Amino acid sequence: MENAANASKVDTNPIIISEEELASFLELVFQKYGYDFRKYSAAHIIRRVMSRIKLSGFTSFSELRIKVLSDEPFAAILLQDLSITVTEMFRDQGFYQALREKVIPILRTYPFIKIWHAGCSTGEEAYSMAILLFEEGLYDRSTIYATDFNQQALNHGKEGIYSLGKIKEYTLNYQLSGGKESFSSYYNSSYDHAIMNQFLKKNIVWANHKLVTDSVFAEVHLVLCRNVLIYFNKDLQNTVQHLFHSSLIHSGILCLGSKEGLSFTEYSNKYTEIDMKNRIYKRKL
Repeated sequence: MENAANASKVDTNPIIISEEELASFLELVFQKYGYDFRKYSAAHIIRRVMSRIKLSGFTSFSELRIKVLSDEPFAAILLQDLSITVTEMFRDQGFYQALREKVIPILRTYPFIKIWHAGCSTGEEAYSMAILLFEEGLYDRSTIYATDFNQQALNHGKEGIYSLGKIKEYTLNYQLSGGKESFSSYYNSSYDHAIMNQFLKKNIVWANHKLVTDSVFAEVHLVLCRNVLIYFNKDLQNTVQHLFHSSLIHSGILCLGSKEGLSFTEYSNKYTEIDMKNRIYKRKL
């Protein structure tokens, strides 16, 4: 009966975060810790904040706010919550098929290839690209810059250690995406984990970079930023698109996520479509 009463109490007294409270909180987080979530989607931020409130046993947003601003280790936990770490190897198999068929022939024309994986999270997509380039005979003249603001995720990617449970899923993704070898040739098994082979790591440069506040990272031939922009508001999407456009060489390639696009940005007229279904674009001269 007591549990039922408590549940009823929670239901009738939900925690509500106003836009003003959220904006004030994100401003303070930026001022204190230097991480800028002020132009992220409010729905995304509130969803993650509410989850942390529940996990921490807080009864109000004010409790979480005080804890974050007074306890740096706890703030780091919330920053991890707000980071976007949902990824997998060879996600969206049709996209990787399109890369092989429509982008690789373009990359072949360059004596060296620079690729920027922006918002790389724990590195699965960077390794996917390394494998694809290896199978197409281009990896030795390629450099992959894998960047994220989440240092913990970057460290995970650099280690290249993933659970064998996930590897089973990634193997199927790889096969469906047009993989040419046995996926097991790209990793070594150790107990219940897989360690990506060293030859795949040699041309990947891992670096901390904040899309929201940092400047151009490098001049590159290909930018991949998939399923990150959906968490940004319109103004921030335009800011990041300016960053990508400035980073690409003339005729460079931009790859976005399946739910993203250029249609409603200020940069829609600065690219031509290579593959609309898979959100692959070519920078105009």
